Amino acid sequence: MVDCDPGVDDAFSLGLALGSPELDVRAVTVVAGNVPVEQARRNASRLLHLFGRDDVPVAAGAARGLIRVKPPHPPVHGRNGLGGVELPEAETAGSGEHAVEVLAQALREGSPGRVTIAAIGPLTNIALLLSLHPELKTSIERLVIMGGAIGTGNITPVAEFNVWADPEAAQRVLTDPEVAICLVPLHVTRRATIRQEHLRTLERRTRHGTLLANIVRGYGDRHDGGWPLHDALALAAIADPALIDTRSAVIEVDTGVGRSRGQTICAFDMPIEGWSGHDFPVRKPSIAANLKMAVDLDVERFRTMLLDRIPAAIRG
Repeated sequence: MVDCDPGVDDAFSLGLALGSPELDVRAVTVVAGNVPVEQARRNASRLLHLFGRDDVPVAAGAARGLIRVKPPHPPVHGRNGLGGVELPEAETAGSGEHAVEVLAQALREGSPGRVTIAAIGPLTNIALLLSLHPELKTSIERLVIMGGAIGTGNITPVAEFNVWADPEAAQRVLTDPEVAICLVPLHVTRRATIRQEHLRTLERRTRHGTLLANIVRGYGDRHDGGWPLHDALALAAIADPALIDTRSAVIEVDTGVGRSRGQTICAFDMPIEGWSGHDFPVRKPSIAANLKMAVDLDVERFRTMLLDRIPAAIRG
């Protein structure tokens, strides 16, 4: 299951998930984040239609954070969340059920301990799921989350967007001791980039390649290394866990109202080579951790996955 807020990088996440034979996408749920929740639902439905998967249900969830409404933010993903590209209308309008209930039903129907949830938007829907249906935690194999910033943020100097959008939800989810979590944070996803030459390859390999490439070209998050597809790395790591290196960690989220709101504070079980314990505190090894945090990735392997699997997701 994919809980998202499409979003340019979410678009590529869905394509990667649908084109990966290791994954079986049972539902897509959306949350307010990059765009309002109704726009997110339309975007998800249109993307699934583009990939020939109108059979995958789409359900809208939380339209705001648990406690506070996030302030306005720059439209990094373009006027419609998809770089300004207008995709064809979907054949289905999506589920009328709330996203949390769709997630809960999918967990009930899945094999216990075998369902992975990719949470690549603000964590409001996931916080509600864990709170309203605690009996279903045992059905979750892993929560793979794109979020958090260990170092510089991308929406404030210290906060990453998904966590900043609903810090209370992030604190609820990331500190749950009963759920196995893989957190893929900003300092790793910033390196998960694609460049113009990769977009040209995508255009050659699939009939919808130009649409997808133009979605990325309308994306305001770009640096010298290219366009970082933050959320897509989380999906890639589900299909190929060897793509990232992880360390056990404990995360706390600043839920205050000051300048550090949304900051993720991390403590590792052991030092990481090249990182000082002063900047990244080390916990006592005797404290067990259910959270693994990505600390590195294989960039070329990630790009190869994208260019192979997104064309495979497009039928016809």
